[in-house]
Amino acid sequence: MRRRPPSALFGLAAAVGGLLATAAAPAAASGAPSPAAPAARTAEQQVRNFWTPERMRAAKPLDLLKVSPAKVSPARADGPATSVPGTRAFPQKGGAWTGGGAVVKTSGRVFFTYQGRTASCSGNSVTSQNKSTVVTAGHCVKMDGAWHTNWVFVPAYNDGVTPYGTWTAAKLSATDQWTASEDINYDVGLAVVNPLNGQKLSDVVGAQGVQFNGGYNKPMYAFGFPAAAPYDGKKLVYCSGNTTKDFLLTKDHGLACDMTGGSSGGPWFNSFNESAGTGLQASVNSFGYTFLPGRMFGPYFGNEVKAAYDKAQAG
Repeated sequence: MRRRPPSALFGLAAAVGGLLATAAAPAAASGAPSPAAPAARTAEQQVRNFWTPERMRAAKPLDLLKVSPAKVSPARADGPATSVPGTRAFPQKGGAWTGGGAVVKTSGRVFFTYQGRTASCSGNSVTSQNKSTVVTAGHCVKMDGAWHTNWVFVPAYNDGVTPYGTWTAAKLSATDQWTASEDINYDVGLAVVNPLNGQKLSDVVGAQGVQFNGGYNKPMYAFGFPAAAPYDGKKLVYCSGNTTKDFLLTKDHGLACDMTGGSSGGPWFNSFNESAGTGLQASVNSFGYTFLPGRMFGPYFGNEVKAAYDKAQAG
């Protein structure tokens, strides 16, 4: 993990608005057939064709990004706790997940084009009304004021192999705060993916529950596909431990974790069951401080994140 001067805060980009924003990915056709439907399907197929195994292997995790402290505004952590239903090594600072279970299928790599180059993050399929919602980091859908293109989700990715297919984004969105100013407190992005071979995402790979306003200082498990040394992006990696509340610039969760670039957007689970590989997603891999190596931070899933989730899952 590349570190920079301790005066700065960096996002674990790819390691580390208001309304749903439509990115450059094609929208899914719905309802009665329309003249635009064949064109949309063609564009969707072009995105899938773009992501060859070679391009997936060559996609680079985004470098650690400098985040200005001026962008960080106080985050609220209020409201009643609500959940959407859906040891191997504890604590663990970063090891291959060999436990199996649902998390192997619901989590995956995210690939997209950013500033003209191919890049990668991580993501997770979550319970939703549309059965097609992926949660990731905000900077894995939009960064430096621009929405990413050629965005796809590959559940259970394995060294260029896509056992459950390549799922293209119909819509990309994020919390209002990330969309407006890329506030690191609200670094949460979402994708509604198109059906694949007539099936919806959660019908194929399942979906994890989501928890909002679940509190701090919890035992959690974080997952992702780190692709920067010493990792290679080929396998699912996890960290586990007791989380703490960031006492510095944000209101995020903190966890001892050595995951690197490419892990951004991977899920953090509360109430995780190792045997079943299921839990309630309560955060995502987001950023690390230069002066605190070996520690990762993830945004608190409060009312703002719930609002973004509600908009996405209804789309």
